[in-house]
Formats: sequence, C-alpha cells, structure tokens
Amino acid sequence: MRAILAVYDKEGIEEFAQNLFSMGCEIIATGGTAKSISDAGIPVTEIADLTGSPEMFGGRVKTLHPVVHGGILFRRGHEQDEGEAKKYSIPPIDLVVCNLYPFVEATMDEGNSFVEILEQIDIGGPTLIRASAKNHGAVLPIVDPDDYGEVIEILQDSQGDIEKIDLEYKRNLAAKAFQHVAHYDSLIAEFLRADDSFPEALTFAATKVEKFRYAENPHQDGAFYRHDSIHTESEGIGAFRQLHGKQMSYVNFLDADAAYNLVCDFEEPAVSIIKHTNPACFACSVEIESLSELYEQALRNGDSLSAYGGILATNRNVDIDFAKALREVRSPENGSRMFYEIVIAPSYEEEALEHLRKKSKDLRILEAPVGSPLKDRVEIRSVRGGFLVQESDLDQKIEFQTVSARIPSEEELADLLVAWKVCKHVKSNAVTFVKNQTLIGMGAGQPNRVASAELAKQQADVNAVGAVAATDALIPFPDTIEVCASAGCTVVAHTGGSIRDQESIETADELDISLVVTGIRHFRH
Repeated sequence: MRAILAVYDKEGIEEFAQNLFSMGCEIIATGGTAKSISDAGIPVTEIADLTGSPEMFGGRVKTLHPVVHGGILFRRGHEQDEGEAKKYSIPPIDLVVCNLYPFVEATMDEGNSFVEILEQIDIGGPTLIRASAKNHGAVLPIVDPDDYGEVIEILQDSQGDIEKIDLEYKRNLAAKAFQHVAHYDSLIAEFLRADDSFPEALTFAATKVEKFRYAENPHQDGAFYRHDSIHTESEGIGAFRQLHGKQMSYVNFLDADAAYNLVCDFEEPAVSIIKHTNPACFACSVEIESLSELYEQALRNGDSLSAYGGILATNRNVDIDFAKALREVRSPENGSRMFYEIVIAPSYEEEALEHLRKKSKDLRILEAPVGSPLKDRVEIRSVRGGFLVQESDLDQKIEFQTVSARIPSEEELADLLVAWKVCKHVKSNAVTFVKNQTLIGMGAGQPNRVASAELAKQQADVNAVGAVAATDALIPFPDTIEVCASAGCTVVAHTGGSIRDQESIETADELDISLVVTGIRHFRH
C-alpha cells in the first residue's frame, strides 16, 4: 500500500501517518507535510524523491508529474494501463490525503496584496484530489481529517486491499472530495469576479451547520447550511451560536432570521417578537435604554396573543433585568405567563444567561452578530427547478414627501420612520400602525391592501387614535386611506406612483390627515 500525503491542515496527520505506517504503508509527502511526519519519527519519502524532479517555482510545481498522476490514475486490471505503468516505472498510489491552501483566510487578511492572495490558490492539491476521486475504485481520496479514524478501521478490515472496500463508501469519499474542490473554486470565482453578483453561471459555497429532525413538516427532510462568502462576512442567523435549549428546526431558523433582521435594521435599542415570520410586537426608542421597558411596551401595545410561542429578538446585550422580565411579565391579553421558542441577541450578561437557562430547559438561546443594515448581501430563494437571486432590501435613507395639505409633526415623522422600517419586514400586502415608536397594529399577506389595513385597525382598536400608518407599496385606491383614517391614524405613508394618487391626496385632505410618499417599495413575498 502506498499513500501520498499533502495537507495544509495538519490536524491529526501524524497519528494517521503512524497508523498507515504500522500497516506497512509506504508514505510519500510534500514539503511541510513530510517535515511534520518526519519530526514525529515516521519514515517518509519526499515527493521529489519519487518523481526525480525538485519542487519548482517557489513550490508552485511539485506534485504535477506523470509519476504522481500516473500512479493515481492508471486503471488497475486494464492491460494497456498496466503495461504503460510498468514500462515507465510508475508505482501505484493507493491513497491520496490532501486539503487545500487557506485561500479564504488570505482574502480576509487586509495586509495581503492581490498578488499575495493569488499565491494561495492551490493548483496541485485540487488536481491530486480530482485524480484520486475519479479513480476512487482503486484509490481512496481523503480530504477531511474527521475521516482519518474511520479510514484506518476500514483499511484494517480490508487488510489494505482497496478493491475489497465497499464501493458505496468509496463513492461517498469521492463525492466529498469533488465537493471540497467545488466549494474552494466557488469562493475563488466569487473573489475574482469582484462586483459582478449575477454572472452567466453561478455557484454557491455553503457548509452544513446542522441536520433537522424534520423540515417544515414532519414528512419533509432538511438541514441548515451557512452561506460561505468572500465578500460578505457571515452575520445574523448565519453566524449564530446556540447557548441553550432544544435543537433548532427549519421553522425556527426562518422565524429567528425574521425577528433578528427586524431589530438589526435599527440603530436605537429595539425588541421584536415574531410569529410565522411576521412581527406581532415591536418597540424601539432613542430615549429608553432599558430593554425590559421596551419589552413591556411592545407586549402591552402589540399583539400579545400571537406573541405567545413566538421568537424574541433584540439588538442589544441582554441584561439581568430583561431576562427577569421575560420570566415575570405576563400577557396583557389573558394574564398568562409568556412563552417563547427562541431568544436571539448579540450578547448576554452571564447572570442573565443563567437566569434564562433556568426559565426552561427547552428555550433556545441564540447569540449572533448584528451586522450592518447597509452592508450588501445576496438573497437566494428556490423555486421549482431553479433559484431566484437578488440583492438584499437594504435600509435606505428615506425622504418623506408630504403631498397632502396637512403637514406631519416631528413626532409623527419619527413614528412614521419606525412604521416604514417595520413594514419592510411584514409580508405583502403589508400595513403597519405605530404609536410612540411601538407597533400597535399590523396586517400582512392579504391579497388586497385594504384588507391588511382592516386587520391592522382591528388589532390596534382604540390605541390607533393618533397613530401613523405605513404600507409597503403604492396605494391603488383611496379605500386604504379611508380605513386608516377611520381607525384614528393621522398620517399614512406609501410608495406613491399610482395613476389614482390624486384621488388619494384629495381623500386625505377631506379626512384632514397627512399623506406621505417615499418613492421606495418594500414588497416582501
């Protein structure tokens, strides 16, 4: 048995090499790998001694040689291939253990020039991996240190005869090898294409974080993958750490993402409670720093009935007062103790974390970086047979243009900005009512906008008097304005641009409310 070892990540390589040597395997290795193995007292042959050629061009060429790739690729049992291997004195290679240069790490080092980053594009490694994976019936391709122990056990069971190893196992190693290279190449391509986010051919790099017990429904399977990217640092739910609680589910991830994205759109302290990706309760304030006060305000004025069993998010460090409030504040709707599936925040005081852990053994406590609402991101959604890719709907500087006779007050405009931002996170057609920077009514996902306005009115009830309203797109008919005004709203904001805008303006003037346009649409389907 003969193996080539050429790894950048040397985790576990010495023990693996020792096990191979104990089985009578001849070990051939490249520069740094050979040194690590040799320093551990394990006999090793340098790759240059196998090929008869020195490493060239600063190490760019060392394994790219017919003796190496011939030994990997020639077909065992194939008369012509066997004859050529013998003719050219090419010994068979039975295992290839390889992982690649740290290209991604090089791109993250601001001290590296473009040329220095290019030097971290591995050439020989991917070629070794692809060659061994192609000929996996006779050669084991091993790219993951986590596989070393199992590979040794299987080699021992087969007494070093690769052909006796189960073909399905070898195919799985080959698939993993090709995926390893594809992931690597996808990140290189992303780096080199610079600002072109929508090339003719597009591949994504992703890493599995966890497998679900089931996906959206019990009969569906699924898993969560982190989107790996050169240009976009992982943030939000993509960079979460679970500090406590049951395993996350498919729906948990969707809802946690929605809850956290909402609070991350605000610079001031904010608290949101999400149910089925729509906000049930929300409050923010530039004056109130206390998260416990904001939480009580959000719960008291929002849809506390729907908030039960929801996902709670904040964009601030969770302190002990907030943690206690989550256990002690009861539902204004029915006086019951509130229950949440998930709490997600950028950080936790240790005392607060321990308090929440005591709240429930099942409560999922997540920690995740906030990230910037202005950072470019790409969103990917699947459709049957394809993917939709778009830039994220980033937080934009809003300029409210009043088109009615009545001019909104500064207090109303402050509430309107909150209503507009929250509206972006509500499923279309969306209508939000906000008062004192707190969500008091919301209508989501209705086929027509006036129905969403009716839902927001019903939810807000008498609290809507003096509130402001926002909707995610243009108002096509004055009826939405009429519903908001009948609820008690004093200002309505919409995108503008309908052919009936003048009718809406005239209706607003008749009802003595302010009508504001933004020129920006926030559809969320």
